[in-house]
Amino acid sequence: MSPRQVVEEWVSRFNRADVEGLAALYQEDATNHQVVMVPLIGRDAIRHMFRTEFGRATMTCIVENLFEDGDWAILEWRDPTGLRGCGFFQVRNDQIAFQRGYFDQLSFFRLQGLPVPESYLDETS
Repeated sequence: MSPRQVVEEWVSRFNRADVEGLAALYQEDATNHQVVMVPLIGRDAIRHMFRTEFGRATMTCIVENLFEDGDWAILEWRDPTGLRGCGFFQVRNDQIAFQRGYFDQLSFFRLQGLPVPESYLDETS
């Protein structure tokens, strides 16, 4: 699959809150760095993050733009609440090797009606 196709599948699984399906799209030693938290290394840590996030919030990814350049896909997204962000996905051998995402964490919690936690994903950052 091309990087664009991998990210299209990622969006489909994200919108179904398919934690196991999302985790399967990542290489075993992948890095997911959402800049609002420390980088997560490995599929298990990434799976834990998705499980935590889908457990506390209803999230939907609406694609605004999706670009591909070499082994990278760039996703600009929004959700129904008005939150916006972007993600950069490096894809190798049909799986995500590296992801970096940008969004306003404080707006995310406010729009979801969630209290701002003392720490994120039970980690000190």
